[in-house]
Amino acid sequence: MKKPGIFAAVMAASLLAGVAGAHAAPVATVHPPLAAPAERQRLIVLTDIGGEPDDTESTVRLMLYSNEIDIEGLVATTSVWMKTQTHPDVIRAVVSAYGAARPHLVLHETGYPAEASLMSRIVVGQPGYGMDAVGPGKRSAGSDLIVKALEARDPRPLWVTAWGGINTLAQALTTIRDTRTPDEARRLIARLRVYAISDQDDAGPWIRKTFPDLFYIVSVGPYGNAIWNGNMTVVDGIDNTAISNAWLAANIQQGHGPLRAAYPDVGWGMEGDTPSFLGLIPNGLSVPDHPDFGGWGGRYVLQTPSVEGLGDTVTGGIPIRPESRPIWSNAVDTYTPPVAGDYGRALKPGDKSFSDFKATLWRWRADYQNDFAARMRWATTTFAEANHAPDVRLATPEHMTVHSGDYVALSAEGTTDPDGDSLSYFWINYPEAGSFKTPVPIDQPENAAHAGFKAPVVTQPETLHFILRVTDKGTPPISRYKRVIVTVMP
Repeated sequence: MKKPGIFAAVMAASLLAGVAGAHAAPVATVHPPLAAPAERQRLIVLTDIGGEPDDTESTVRLMLYSNEIDIEGLVATTSVWMKTQTHPDVIRAVVSAYGAARPHLVLHETGYPAEASLMSRIVVGQPGYGMDAVGPGKRSAGSDLIVKALEARDPRPLWVTAWGGINTLAQALTTIRDTRTPDEARRLIARLRVYAISDQDDAGPWIRKTFPDLFYIVSVGPYGNAIWNGNMTVVDGIDNTAISNAWLAANIQQGHGPLRAAYPDVGWGMEGDTPSFLGLIPNGLSVPDHPDFGGWGGRYVLQTPSVEGLGDTVTGGIPIRPESRPIWSNAVDTYTPPVAGDYGRALKPGDKSFSDFKATLWRWRADYQNDFAARMRWATTTFAEANHAPDVRLATPEHMTVHSGDYVALSAEGTTDPDGDSLSYFWINYPEAGSFKTPVPIDQPENAAHAGFKAPVVTQPETLHFILRVTDKGTPPISRYKRVIVTVMP
């Protein structure tokens, strides 16, 4: 997500100066690091970093999850706000700061890649703006990297997130189309997953029209139409503390190791690009191939968005045309923020609800901000000094088939916390994620390790989604989840 203004050279110099000589030796620890997830998503990031601070902010956060996502490429690109420049130097500065923090990060979880490994994956994409920079003889290191990753003998899908322009992906797809057989091209494209932060050049609409089977997530139209805006929107009735400048200063920017200096002040908006990879973090809620299930990256449904009111501001004056086929685009959630009680019941639904596409992010925002803050603290602490995520377990199946009127028990027995913290439990029915859209009440109190509900009467098979949120009482508190999908038969 971009706005005008180039500050790349100053930023890169500042970051590199801040981490010079900061590569400290690991600190001894008694507790072994926790194991990183065995199954990780593959990711290539296209970023117009250097045009505005938010890409740098998002890159800092991404570094802290580089043991839970396989980062295969960090590609410097252009965008509507930076049409003739790319700034891999700013990416290198952040990765250098990560390298200085890594000796502490590995005390907490395994799997953090070496600094040199990440540095080797930084390349430059198309040098110009939009589709004018795509075509025969216009391959770039970035487009070649995407093609090579798609051809790798790895059964996992490849995610490409676009934080600015996406013409580097357009060039990769053009190369595949022009140099592979139709069957081979279809096989490679089927492995691709795209999450674009709005359309910031004319390549996005071209890709969606030219490759109609491509898995593509995007909020079309001006920035105000975008789900990712929920990451930074201040809303009356929702706790906005964790997106404030004061919170960022206290929890991210100051006193938390080498990466703190790499996180710049907010320019136009905080981390507009971060939602593109939040849904790839394996937190027990994420199901990346099902954007309609919802998660930290928002919720999207497969639809052909209406062109009404879309305008042309995002793509630099290029009119936005009607979509030619269904894509993963904005879903709407109705979200009632829970309220903590000073006495009596610890957590209960509040009295104010929001029905909005941005609510698909608002419902998780405090959780993923606290998770970020906890990881930032890892950069300066031993295991014993920091907080770590609960290990959420279900004693009941994650997938069930029941009949109308059945009573269904839910249990999180066996859930533990690696730090020995007390745990809070909260069960919710997520009707928008299932086929049965009427909310299903859960037995009170919802904030216990055991819960249950009565299956609704249905006339055809319907699916219900229930989310268990477990939060520890560490500092900052960390939440993890389990999703239970129940099929109700008549």
